Amino acid sequence: MTEQKLEGWQERTLSSKQIFEGKIISLQVDTIELPDGGQATREIVRHPGAAAVLALLDDKMLVVEQFRKPLEKFQIEIPAGKLDPNEDPIVCAGRELEEETGYRATSLRPLSAFYTSPGFADEKLYVYLAEGLEKGKMNPDEDEYLRVEAITLEQALAYIAEGRISDAKTVLAVYAWRLYKLTGEI
Repeated sequence: MTEQKLEGWQERTLSSKQIFEGKIISLQVDTIELPDGGQATREIVRHPGAAAVLALLDDKMLVVEQFRKPLEKFQIEIPAGKLDPNEDPIVCAGRELEEETGYRATSLRPLSAFYTSPGFADEKLYVYLAEGLEKGKMNPDEDEYLRVEAITLEQALAYIAEGRISDAKTVLAVYAWRLYKLTGEI
C-alpha cells in the first residue's frame, strides 16, 4: 500500500481525558474517529521511557532479582530504570547500572530501542551493552530492594525456560548476548 492509502487508517483524536497522574505513569482515555467514521475509545498509558543495560563482567551478565508486585513474584532482570525529564537514555543507562549493581561501564553501546506495549502505552525502552566494568557504588532507590548476581549464558537461558526471566528487555538482552558470543557482533 502507498503512504497515502495508509494515512486514511489513522485514528483522529476527538477528545482526551486524563484519568490518573502518578509518579511514573499517567492514564488518559481518548475518544477517536475510526477510518469508517465510527467512534471508539482508547486507554493510553503515558510513560517517560526507560533505559536498560546488558552488563558483561568476566563472561557473565549482571542481573538484579526483585519482587514485581504486578506479577506477585520475584523476577531476574537486567538493570533498568525510567528516564528523568529530558535525560539522554545513555546517561540513564549508566546511572541505573551503577545504582542497581555497583558497577560503572567504560563503554556503553546501543543494542536496541523498542516500544514495550504499543497497543496501550507509549513507553520506549533503550537497551545498551555495557563493557569495561569498574567497581562503583551501589545506591538503589529508597523503595527498591535488589539482589545482584552475575550469571552465565547457560543460567540465563535456564532462567528463561523456568520463567524466572520473563520480561521482554531481559529476554532480548540474553538472546543478543548469545548472538554476540556466537558471532562476535552485536
